[in-house]
Amino acid sequence: MLGELNRHEIEDLLHRNVIGRIGCHAFGRTYVVPITYVYDGTAIYARSSEGMKLHMRRENPHVCFEVDCMDGAANWESVIASGIFHELHGDDAHERFSWLVDEIEERLQGPPGETVHPNGGGDPGVVYKIVLENKQGRFERRL
Repeated sequence: MLGELNRHEIEDLLHRNVIGRIGCHAFGRTYVVPITYVYDGTAIYARSSEGMKLHMRRENPHVCFEVDCMDGAANWESVIASGIFHELHGDDAHERFSWLVDEIEERLQGPPGETVHPNGGGDPGVVYKIVLENKQGRFERRL
């Protein structure tokens, strides 16, 4: 059965995952990359080192975000959202980076004593948020 996720299911999928994909378009090119993220109910928060995806988002801050959960070819759910990219700076960037690391470590709990850092726990690089504006979800479930 194919169908649409309701608002609660969309929010749940965004909250429980930490890996998603960002699509951006600038300079006549479209670029899609996976990211590690945390969702706070309004925005996707992540960090990045300098590179193509940041250059493109600075040129055109309108982006697409996708997250999915698959349990086989006929059991999946997916959310696609549009949003606006915002770079964070100063104390806000450092606070969000600490929160991001803590949330991801909690969700990806590895073996005891092992820590999980989205960039090895060093310099946060560029911390950003994507304020989500439009969210749609779909699913397929075996009957």
